[in-house]
Amino acid sequence: MKDLFKLDGKVAVVIGGAGGIGKACSLGLASHGAILVLASRNLAKLEETAAWIKAETGAQAIGLQVDTTDEASIKKLADKVMERFGKVDILVNTQGMNKKGPAVDFPAEDWDQLFAANVKGVMLCCRVFGKIMIDQKRGKIINMSSVRGIRGTDGGNTAYGATKGAVDMITRMLAAEWAPYGINVNAMAPSLVLTDTIKKAVAPERLEKLAASSLFKRLGTPEEMAGTCIFLASPASDFITGQILYIDGGLTAVG
Repeated sequence: MKDLFKLDGKVAVVIGGAGGIGKACSLGLASHGAILVLASRNLAKLEETAAWIKAETGAQAIGLQVDTTDEASIKKLADKVMERFGKVDILVNTQGMNKKGPAVDFPAEDWDQLFAANVKGVMLCCRVFGKIMIDQKRGKIINMSSVRGIRGTDGGNTAYGATKGAVDMITRMLAAEWAPYGINVNAMAPSLVLTDTIKKAVAPERLEKLAASSLFKRLGTPEEMAGTCIFLASPASDFITGQILYIDGGLTAVG
């Protein structure tokens, strides 16, 4: 029982690993023994975050650049990881973006950009790293969804909600397809998380309204996302696959 959350020697690739939620998840995984590969477009930020994780945990952590909308770029990332570590045990897809606007006026190019970042990028990362895990006959994949994949809201979130609904089905379909290879595929689905970016981008009165919709009357924190990520990456979740875990303070429990 004491080893249920042990990740010693596991190689974890965290896409978006220098972002608010990705950074917290990366620190959490490293704190439980994982070797971290942080990947996104911003190499300087990745390297800064990797150095911080090393200082905080003593774990090995590196930053590598990737464009998740370009399959060749993802394959290049995977090749570098395999050359250095020889395996990939955990893939965490925390990358994503949002653009809001009324559905009747929402630009088609913004719709395409959201689907490229939130859906295509997730699927391509799953596909490239999934091939490695199939060969290994093991692996844990954790995607980033949202309560907006299952619950509607105001504020011009039609496109964003559509992308998260797609991520939910990618997660379930891959779980079914890859279970014979010992691969677990699950997703974390938070409500709004109080990252530094959200604090700056969302008006205080809007944050108060959203916090009130939680049974705990507050918003979630990046550290609470990390706890779920550690669980889904660890042996404690070996019999869990195809699930969307709602980290929402009870929002989805009450309709």
